Amino acid sequence: MFLPFSRYLFSFVLLVFLVRLCDGGPWVVEKKVDLRITNDLGSGLDLNLHCQSNDDDLGTHVLAPDQFFEFRFRPNFWGTTLYFCKFWWGGESHWFNIYVEKRNTSRCDSKCWWMVGPVGPCLLDRRFGIYDLCENWNDPQFEGSRKKGTENDAARVYNDSKYLEGNEKRGK
Repeated sequence: MFLPFSRYLFSFVLLVFLVRLCDGGPWVVEKKVDLRITNDLGSGLDLNLHCQSNDDDLGTHVLAPDQFFEFRFRPNFWGTTLYFCKFWWGGESHWFNIYVEKRNTSRCDSKCWWMVGPVGPCLLDRRFGIYDLCENWNDPQFEGSRKKGTENDAARVYNDSKYLEGNEKRGK
């Protein structure tokens, strides 16, 4: 009786392994992600943040202008890792899903570096080395503007010259 059960268990484990291998490339064990959040509020404002996932509460941190908070984690086996953060400064308070595995895997690979400004967070675009992959906050007032495929509100481009080099143009 034990032998047939172990055969089914082995078959199940092999099937999960093969599906994961096909879905995630050659490495079944996910590599660690380095996630960095930098205060880009300007005007000498401190950025307060509290980030967590379903498994980890990273606590509250206060970032002075241009300071960053950084943490590393290994995405889960199922491809559903989610970290979300609450940000507040002055009289404003916002929240954002800072890491959504399905959204971020192709956008930032193992380095997910964000600059947080007053209008929302911008992700470092590895191809150009600038923070131009910008998102709106996940706040309820933006709920009606979701576009399919972004896993967030309508993506926007941060058209600030301090992130541009040479004659590049971003956004409208």
